[in-house]
Order: sequence, then structure tokens, then C-alpha cells
Amino acid sequence: METRSAKKKRLLKTENETETGEDWISDLPDAVLHHILFLLPIKSIAQTSVLSKRWRSIWSSFPDLDFTTTTNSVGHFSSTIIKYSSTRKRVHSPLAQGVDFIIPVLALRDKNSDLRILRFCAQLSFSRLNSLIRCAVRRNVQEFDIEVATDDYFNLPRCVTTCESLRVFKLKSRYPGFRLPPLSIMKSGFQSLHTLSLSLVILYQQSSLVDLFTESSFPLLKKLSLDACFGLKNLKVGCRGLEDLTLENCFQLNDLNILGGKLERLRVASCFDAYSSNSLVKIEAPRLKIILWEYNAITESSCLENLNSLHEASVGFFVLHDDITVTKRWSISNFLTGLSHVESLTLESQCVEILSKNKHFTSVLNPFNKLKTLELRTGFNKHNIPALACLFRSSSNLHTLIIKIANDYKIERRQWNRELWDLSNSGEEQYWDLQSQALKFFLHNLKVVKIQGFSECENDISLAKFLLKHGKVLEEMIICPGHYNSRDTHRRERIKSQMMEFSRASSNAKIAFQ
Repeated sequence: METRSAKKKRLLKTENETETGEDWISDLPDAVLHHILFLLPIKSIAQTSVLSKRWRSIWSSFPDLDFTTTTNSVGHFSSTIIKYSSTRKRVHSPLAQGVDFIIPVLALRDKNSDLRILRFCAQLSFSRLNSLIRCAVRRNVQEFDIEVATDDYFNLPRCVTTCESLRVFKLKSRYPGFRLPPLSIMKSGFQSLHTLSLSLVILYQQSSLVDLFTESSFPLLKKLSLDACFGLKNLKVGCRGLEDLTLENCFQLNDLNILGGKLERLRVASCFDAYSSNSLVKIEAPRLKIILWEYNAITESSCLENLNSLHEASVGFFVLHDDITVTKRWSISNFLTGLSHVESLTLESQCVEILSKNKHFTSVLNPFNKLKTLELRTGFNKHNIPALACLFRSSSNLHTLIIKIANDYKIERRQWNRELWDLSNSGEEQYWDLQSQALKFFLHNLKVVKIQGFSECENDISLAKFLLKHGKVLEEMIICPGHYNSRDTHRRERIKSQMMEFSRASSNAKIAFQ
């Protein structure tokens, strides 16, 4: 037990140390200080270099250089670097524009200090960019993330592909873009890379990347993102360790073949040649959990195999005109059939419109036996109803149905008529009632319905009435009126009260208006 005298001596010692101003922070190991400084903007980190010799060494060995935080304060940051440079090596370089100050920063680093992260965003010449890239490679950079704009096309320096320390490489080029090294160089490089992201790549001389992303190339690659690959027509991705693949804005793509034993997430957006007569997509990924197919042109052929682990899928198509060939309609059906194991499915409006015009759709669609959540974005016109009924029949175990109605003001939709409902003469209402037996399993499992963009039109109300009337276990129906309906508050309130009077198969069913 501590005596009174010992306690008094300890307190006096602590007080004396406080008065002398002993710097406890500076005594921390370099790795700990680096971790603390990583939370600050690089300008603030550079300013610490003027505190003492100890802090100058911390700055000169700091491994994470993120110059994207200096966008609004380049001049002030540059003056800090000049001040520090003059105290050490008297390096005087013009740092007025762009990221010219980055090279002096790299030059002032300790010879044995490597770079863990280097990020910058700038407009500069290719020679300056080339110098920065080579300097970073010499510093054994591990994560290299740059966004650049140059006066002309530039070639990606080959030293990047052979950098053994590189783990993450992200190059986002603004106009006019860049070219890749020859495929032979690309295939033999990037052996340590696990993340690759390229944007605005000029591939007119290398229109096919079939032989690049193979099992032997990129052995450690886990995440791949390709954006705006101009001239790319054929792409095959078969990296054995790939888990996440993103492909965007490849408008000339004609052939996409994905074979991923470990692929878990796939996003393809705004791709494929809409005028091609022999385009195709083939995907085989047994571990795929998420597929986002957004605003893509319809291919002539679709083949999705072994997607047995699929949890979430979103499907949308870009259509140039209403005249869709028979082969493309079959392609869409085959695409959806490949998603039959999905648990959560979203279909965009164009997709629903296309399915509504496909007469063979109802006979070829495989059941979605695992589907629990279905989200449909549709104009909800009269000709859409058979396609919606088909989707409901194929979703026998559905728990939640979300319908987002995109109202097209160019199309007239028949408004509600109370007397018409009471006499049950509505064509839409009669159609749904005739489907009650075919939709038995769907109606016996559905618990939550949410309709967004709800209007006083016959289609909307007929479906809501049908689901209330036949939904055996329905617990909640959420109605979200469209914004344009707010102009007639009295009419909307009247419809609310009348909907509350609809018969309900489930005593637990509640209607909520939002």
C-alpha cells in the first residue's frame, strides 16, 4: 500500500514533469504517429515538419500521401513545402500550378522509406506524369490512386505493370484518355495486384481483351473495374480469385464472357453495341451474390449458368426503339431464367415493358422459388397487366412486393369510378379475379405490399383491391401517392376512406397512406 510520503513524492514528480513541458507524443513510435497523422489532411501533416528534427523525420517517412486533400489550398501547402525544403536541402522549385510540388516532396523523403499510399488529382503533361509514376514505383508504392487530364493521349508506363510492391492501382483519366501497353507486357505483369480500376482507356488497336484477364494472369486480383473502354468489342474475364467486377460505359462491347469461381458481385452498366446482330453475354459464377444489370443494350444471346448463390439482382435494359427482334426477346427471357435462384429481384420499367410484348414469356419463364422480395418499376398501363400476373405466378413464395409506378403523362389512364367498382364491371378487376386460382400460392405467402406513385387510376386501384381481397396472410399495404395527386386533396381523402372499406381476406391486413 502506498504511504502518504510516497504518494506526495509521486505527485510532486508528476507536477515537475508537467512544468518542464516534456513531449510525450514525440516519444511515440513512428508507426503510431503515422497512424495518428493519417487522420489529418496532408497540409496539416506537412506543417508538423517545422516543429523539430523529430517531426521532420516523421514527415519525411510518412507513408500515406494523399494530395487530393490539397485541392483548395495548393498555394499554402506549397509554401509549407518550400519552407521545409530550405531548412534541409535548399530545394527551390516553382510550385505555382498543378501538382508540381509532389516531386519535391518525394525527393525529400528518406531513402529507406517506402510509399504505402499515393493519391493525387491534376492536369499535367505526360512527361510530368511519367516522372511521377516512375518516382512512385521506385518508392515501392503499394496503393496508387490517380486522376489525371493530359493534353494528348498517353501510354501507360510499363514500369507500373512490373512493380512488385503494387497492390492497388486506380487510374482515372479524363479526356482524351490513355493506351495500355502491349498485351504481352500486361499479361506478364501485375503479379501482386489485388485491385485494378481503369477509366477512359483507348483500345481501338486492342479491341479484344479475351486473353488478358485469364486464370494465369492477375493471380491475386480480387477487384476489377473497367470504365469507358473505347474500342473494346470482346472481353473475357476468368481470373480465378476475382470477387468483384464492374464494367461501365463500354458502348461498343459485343461479346462478354465471365467465368468466375469466386466472383460475388457483378455490375454491368451502359454497355453493349445496340446495333450489333450477333452480340452475346455468358456468365458462369456459382458464388455470385449480387448482379446489377443497369441500362444495357439487349444482346442477341444470353446465357447465365450456375448462379445458385444469388441473393440480389437488378435488371434494366436500354432500348433504342420499340421494334425488338424475336431473338432479343428470347434473350431477355433466358437472362431472367438464369436468375431463377435469386432472393431479391428488381426489374426496371423498360424490362417490364419488353416482357409485356413477349407473347412467349409466360411459357418459358422459370419459377423464382427462392424469391422473397420483388420490386417492379413500371408505367402500369393496361398491356402490362398480363406480364405482372406472370411474374406473380412465378413468385409463389414472395414475402414483399414493391411497385414503383412511373406515370407517363402522354398516356391516358382511366380514372376511378365508384359506381364502376361496385358493379364489378372493370375489365382490370375482372382480369385479376380470374387469376385468383392461378395465383393461389402467391396470395397465400404475400405479407407486405408497397405501391409508390399510386394514383386514382383504374389499374392501380384494381390491383390494390385484388390483393386485399385475396391476400390470405397480408399484413400491411403501404400506399404512397404520386406528387401530382397532392393538388386535389379532397379527392385523395375520399379515395382513402373508400379504400378502407374494401373487403380483406386477412384480418391482420392494415392499410397505411404515406
